[in-house]
Amino acid sequence: MQTTDIGNKEDGKIWHRKPTPINGVIHSAAAYQSKIVRFLHITFDATGDSFLAGDHHGNIYVFDISANRFRLIQKTGQACTALAFNLRRTTEFLVALADYSVKCFDKDTKQLVSWMRGHEGAVSSVSVHSSGRYAITTSTDTAQLWDLDTFQRKRKLNVRQSVGIQRVFFLPLSNTILSCFSDDSIFAWECDTLFCKYQLPVPDQGPRFHYKAFAVTRDGKTLAAGGRSNLLHLWCLEARQLLRVIQMPPKVRTVRQLDFLPDSFDGGPPCSAVSPNGRHVVTIMDNGGLNIYAVQSLTQEFNKPPPPLVKVVSGGGPSALTVKVKSESVQRPSKTSSRSVKTKVLRPPAVSVAEEKENELPDGLNQKRLLGLLKAFGEYPAKYRMFVWRSLLRLPENHAAFSSLTDKGLHSAYISIQERYPIKSHKLQRGLQRVLSALAHWAAIFGETEYLPLVAFPFVKLFQNNPLLCFEVVATIIVNWCQHWFEYFPNPPLNVLSMVENVLAHHDKELLQHLTDCGVTSQLYVWPLLETLFSEVLTREEWLKLFDNVFSNHPAFLLVTVVSYVTCCRAPLLLCNHKEDFKYFFHHRNNLDISAMIKETYRLMEGTPAEIHPRNMLADFQPLTRGQYPVFNKYPTYIVEYQSQERERIRQQEMEFLRERQAVQELRAETVRRQAEDEAWYTQQELLQQAEEQRRNILQQEENKLAEQRTRLAAMKRELKVKEMQLMDAARRRFQKHQQHQRLTDLHRLDDQIQQKMKLREQESAAAVQDAEVRQIELETQRRLFEQQLAQEQVSVNQEVRAEVDTRTRRSEVDKTAFRRHLDDDTDIGLGTNQILVESMAEAGQVCTDTEWQAEVLRRLERDDMHQDSHNQLLARVHRETPRLLSSVSLDRGRAELDCRERKLMQDIRELRQKLATPMLGFSNKLTHWTLESI
Repeated sequence: MQTTDIGNKEDGKIWHRKPTPINGVIHSAAAYQSKIVRFLHITFDATGDSFLAGDHHGNIYVFDISANRFRLIQKTGQACTALAFNLRRTTEFLVALADYSVKCFDKDTKQLVSWMRGHEGAVSSVSVHSSGRYAITTSTDTAQLWDLDTFQRKRKLNVRQSVGIQRVFFLPLSNTILSCFSDDSIFAWECDTLFCKYQLPVPDQGPRFHYKAFAVTRDGKTLAAGGRSNLLHLWCLEARQLLRVIQMPPKVRTVRQLDFLPDSFDGGPPCSAVSPNGRHVVTIMDNGGLNIYAVQSLTQEFNKPPPPLVKVVSGGGPSALTVKVKSESVQRPSKTSSRSVKTKVLRPPAVSVAEEKENELPDGLNQKRLLGLLKAFGEYPAKYRMFVWRSLLRLPENHAAFSSLTDKGLHSAYISIQERYPIKSHKLQRGLQRVLSALAHWAAIFGETEYLPLVAFPFVKLFQNNPLLCFEVVATIIVNWCQHWFEYFPNPPLNVLSMVENVLAHHDKELLQHLTDCGVTSQLYVWPLLETLFSEVLTREEWLKLFDNVFSNHPAFLLVTVVSYVTCCRAPLLLCNHKEDFKYFFHHRNNLDISAMIKETYRLMEGTPAEIHPRNMLADFQPLTRGQYPVFNKYPTYIVEYQSQERERIRQQEMEFLRERQAVQELRAETVRRQAEDEAWYTQQELLQQAEEQRRNILQQEENKLAEQRTRLAAMKRELKVKEMQLMDAARRRFQKHQQHQRLTDLHRLDDQIQQKMKLREQESAAAVQDAEVRQIELETQRRLFEQQLAQEQVSVNQEVRAEVDTRTRRSEVDKTAFRRHLDDDTDIGLGTNQILVESMAEAGQVCTDTEWQAEVLRRLERDDMHQDSHNQLLARVHRETPRLLSSVSLDRGRAELDCRERKLMQDIRELRQKLATPMLGFSNKLTHWTLESI
């Protein structure tokens, strides 16, 4: 499991190496306070891949498990009491603060969206409706319903002061609100009208359950409730009755939180610990850290097959001592392999049940068997040493009790411990300071014990990542291996030193006599080893090997170890004659075989008489109690209290002295400051007078310089004026030259344009001449065609007219002949003759008229011929004048004039044709009429 310390980072990775499955521990550390900042509340979003976490400094972090990133999104400055992250707007979240208010923030913009007030106590929970539109905030005295669209309060639930509210929340997938009170009553309400739908039955008799934790399945049909007992109640909300009662292990005394793990059948609602997708579980530990677990890894144990009833051991070795054989019957498998395996069934040793039970340790270990392994190998495996120590010492791991000690802060006795015990590592320095402060808060004497840092430091170095275990190890050592150490406080434990000296006197009188002759007492050769727990005279590996044996034996083993150390070093000790040499010897490392010393310790433990054996003077091992640490008062309280009072009095006197000295220093500094100000004022006045005189002299000099400068300036102005005129003249000439050059350039450009236009005009003229020639050819062809057609028409008309005239002439001749014949034949006719004559005369007049008309037609035809000739001449003149006209007019104008003349010529031809056609039609009608009349 990886551990991540957030510290003062605002973003970063959750794990530097992402584990599979994901398990991790997250701590929020404030470097400026040298202590852990505790996380208080967590909540998942709707997806289950991200969650919010708030600490007691008001910092809100968002952790994205899938992206392996965390980010600080808000600094509220107050401890948060509840969180909600499953709103309809996925970027917004609700946070309840210690000032009884509820705020809505946006995690992306980090802006405050709304601020909701109304509670008179701390908000303990925030429940959001499945739609994300409504939220319920709960405190001990009231519950309030909020509209998250307008952030306005809709309803408020008040209760009697004697009956407090435990929790009010929405049921999933419904509009039902469930309210749980401190008297174990549970009510269901309609969300819109707050109408009470039902109440779960509460037994009238029997013990109360004191419900504090609640959880509802995703379908909203089953409610789990737990409180101050090891019983869980499952309620069917549809039937409104108790389904079953689940009994937790006997060690469980209180249920603080309940959650349903989502699976294929049901899923728990989004809560502060379990992700909605059922992949992760986030918990807040007693030390304020966050533990992230993968549900897959948590459920692996449930998916494993049951362990075999008989364990098979191949070969012999020390590990065979730990094999347990159960007496139940063994079921053989249905199929066996072809190979036969030789098995050896170990029978349990013949020991009494009471002795076996006495040697049993937590986690399934046995102290007697561990001692056998230790004697066989000399030490425990380094990989499992800490685990074995924890089991041997039976550490209770009282997180709550340790947190209550650490929450008191640094003890006044160890605020400046770095001055007495400087350590290079700041981490070890803070860990030692934290553990010593917790010990001083546990018992007052530990704030006065000067050698306590020497006792605790080796274990602080070993358990630097787990201060709780370090504290409990040191506390266990003090309670068991440091018995009677504090009875002569503040002096060394003379009784304990006498025990060691008696054992040494029994086993090596010569060495003891030598020490006595040199004036070396037990305070010089025993106490330095005990007060440092051999950490000064042994290396790390030797020290660990020694304490493997110390923790596995009676507390008297440590005192006998002192004797064995002295006897094993008797040769160099017999050579020492000065007290300073002995002091140096027992405070520095020496050439020693640790295995031989441990064997000597076991020999002395067995060979020491009972009347002087430390075992009979020390109590057996007593582990720390669970829940709370025992009261430690095995010391002269009046001395400790007197020393504490004296220390406090001295501290107060020092503080008073410091305040007085600070006041004197401030007064002295004020006096010095005023003197300095006075001196500075007089000095400033003198400097001002000197500066005034200097400024007067400078002003006079400046005026003289100014007059000289004015004279020079006038001369310079004249010179500048002349130069300006010269420059203007040069500029004018240059401008004229530029204009001339510009005009020449324009003329060249115009010439080029004229040449281009002339070339273009010549090209256009040539093209127009060619077009005119082509047009002339076309007109000449059309003219000739028109003339040919006109001539043909005139010829045909003339022929028709002449034929008609000839016909009528012949008819008139015939008529005249007939008329003469009638005149000759009918001379004798009477009155009818005159009438016939008159008619004949009329016809003769008509013939004359027709003759005149024919003559007129002939004249018109001749006139048309003349007009045609003049038209042809006009066309010929136009043809001759076309080149001359094309030279003076544009091509478009010549074409327009030619088109106009062509249209006029065609119009004349059409008019001529009409004129010729109209007389001929009338003449034909007249001839026809005359012929008919004649007939």
